[in-house]
Amino acid sequence: MADLKKLTDQFRNLNPKDPGTWPILPRVATALGIVVVVLILGWFLYWSDQVDQLHTLEDQEVALKKAYRDKLTQAVNLEPLRKQKDQVAQYVFRLEKQLPSKAEMDALLSDINQAGVGRGLQFELFRPGQSTVKDYYAELPIEVRITGNYHDLGQFTSDIAALPRIVTLNNLSITTGASGSGSSAAPVTSSAMHGDVLTMDAIAKTFRYLDPEEITAQRQAKAQAQKGVKVQ
Repeated sequence: MADLKKLTDQFRNLNPKDPGTWPILPRVATALGIVVVVLILGWFLYWSDQVDQLHTLEDQEVALKKAYRDKLTQAVNLEPLRKQKDQVAQYVFRLEKQLPSKAEMDALLSDINQAGVGRGLQFELFRPGQSTVKDYYAELPIEVRITGNYHDLGQFTSDIAALPRIVTLNNLSITTGASGSGSSAAPVTSSAMHGDVLTMDAIAKTFRYLDPEEITAQRQAKAQAQKGVKVQ
């Protein structure tokens, strides 16, 4: 108790105008208090922002390291990706070569007709329809009705598939009789495959790529349509 009293007596009757005359304990306590106050003020006024900035920079460092690893992976795979791009470009080029231009459509229609005539088939109907324009190509349906024997009709479909241009046969219907729309038409039976006259109705579809002018017009029409929707 005596020691405690001596310590507390050092804090009595202190002259605030002359701290140099204070006992050692009050001076040390005051110095520590000032340090604590400075640290608290420094934290709220300066260091807290610095810590937040440090955390932000650490997050940026993690993101940059991830981006670096991703870029490095892409760089390592760059050559294989270039080869894949070249392969895709070659594949697209081959597909485009299978699509005739607008000027070549007449020749393609002649090839389809010749594929049937060359097999001894009789065209009762060969009627091109209205072209449907897509984004980068146009689709032309052709309504056909052909008569002949079963074997020749089969060879005709094979010849169509072998054309250098893309032609598909859709909605195929094969019936017996001279006309697919006549009253004597009937479903094909196994006996009809051995020499009977058959009639095949189908929709042949061929495709052509759009000329640059048509692509431009198509894009302009789409842009105008989108503007019209926005205005409404």
